Amino acid sequence: MKNLFFFFSSIRWQDVADVALNSYILFRLYVLFRGTNTFRALIGIAVLWFFQRIAVSLGLIITSWAVQGITAFGALIIIVVFRNEIRSVLQVKNMGAILWELPRSISKTPIEIIVESVFELSRRKVGALIVLPGNDDLSDIVHSGIPWQGLVSKEMITGIFWEDNPVHDGAAVVQGNQVTEVGVILPLSHRKDFPSYYGTRHRAAAGLAEKTDALMIVVSEERGTISIAKGYRFDIVRREEDLAEALKEHLGLSTKRAGRIRKERVELGAAALVSFLIITVVWFTYARGVDTLISLEIPIEYTNRDPNTEIVDTSTNTVRLELSGSGALIRSLQPDQVKVRVDLSKYSVGNNRFTISPDNVSLPPGVVLKNVKTPVVEVTLDTLARKDLYVQVDWAGKLPDQTMITDAKLDPEKVQVIGGKRVLENMTTIYTDKVWVDALDKSGTTTAKLTLTPASLKIAPGSRDRVTIEYTVQKTS
Repeated sequence: MKNLFFFFSSIRWQDVADVALNSYILFRLYVLFRGTNTFRALIGIAVLWFFQRIAVSLGLIITSWAVQGITAFGALIIIVVFRNEIRSVLQVKNMGAILWELPRSISKTPIEIIVESVFELSRRKVGALIVLPGNDDLSDIVHSGIPWQGLVSKEMITGIFWEDNPVHDGAAVVQGNQVTEVGVILPLSHRKDFPSYYGTRHRAAAGLAEKTDALMIVVSEERGTISIAKGYRFDIVRREEDLAEALKEHLGLSTKRAGRIRKERVELGAAALVSFLIITVVWFTYARGVDTLISLEIPIEYTNRDPNTEIVDTSTNTVRLELSGSGALIRSLQPDQVKVRVDLSKYSVGNNRFTISPDNVSLPPGVVLKNVKTPVVEVTLDTLARKDLYVQVDWAGKLPDQTMITDAKLDPEKVQVIGGKRVLENMTTIYTDKVWVDALDKSGTTTAKLTLTPASLKIAPGSRDRVTIEYTVQKTS
């Protein structure tokens, strides 16, 4: 239970965001590419990647190297071989279709009129191309359309595609109960698996179907056959009932659609869960799978000390910590991100002993404290006091021959010092820094800074930390 607690407490918010973002990206790739050859190839690449990770964990160096090369080469092959399928997804201008598809609204398209008109065109062997848009915006994909805005009727549809009509070679766009555009030019498909007798209409229908979620209806001028295209499917329709059912399903009116929607929701839910599990495993493999151990020397910070007390002495000013975490986190760890704090509010004047515990250590998320070397620290506290101390010059070196210092006057002669009471009790004098006499051959004046020993002592406000020394030098015989 303790290990589980440490595991969850070490997870950073960046880790949660990282897993969530990449899980959603993987899920959207599944939604966009499912049912395509690209998706099946990506599954193969994923299997090779997992096999390579297993080889690494088992220490199979040559196998791991070979599989890694095959995986990289396979990814390049996918880009080259399936570039048309990939381009058809990336060229979609409606970002909502890539990021998230919105529910389709109920349409008022007169299905029976469209079905009757299409089969009438088929019987007369009049070529036709009808576009029924889905959720995707077609404005940046189709070109050269003539605005129409006419109510759908059998006479209108057959009239649009009559051979003497100037716009009969283009496509007609049907939205709701209106024909919104006629004479529309569509992008052509580059698929190699089409029969040789498929003409421009069929390739135009497939080209738009591959790039959007629109449903295309094609009537062949030579054979009179009726085909429907959606996504990468291209099917021939021989019965009016089949065409009507396809239109109902596309427009969200099919009686079978409720079952399909439930099945699709279950499929998408499972895909979302699998995406999350895959990314979690990958994250754990890289971020949590291999822990790295590091040892750092961290200074101890003393907090909440009574302002009327002073730290007189400590057994140590630093503590060595052994930390562990993922290699990426440990490599980016800076010493100033680790803090060791001791709360002195509960300690009294005198000698105090305490043990450095995890409660005293502050670590970045994802880094775990493994051990504290020499965790016991001693701190001596004393009450603050003030005392006037005489100043004594610390002469150093050797006077020149036949010279001597006969007198030295100090300004000031005393200074007030603040420090621990027990330290100041036995002190009567405070010394200056060393004053070298090697070059003193005549009387003069100099200044020297006071030496505070121990370092916990401080010069009281109003006192000077430097003294002026007026010395007298005499020659001797």
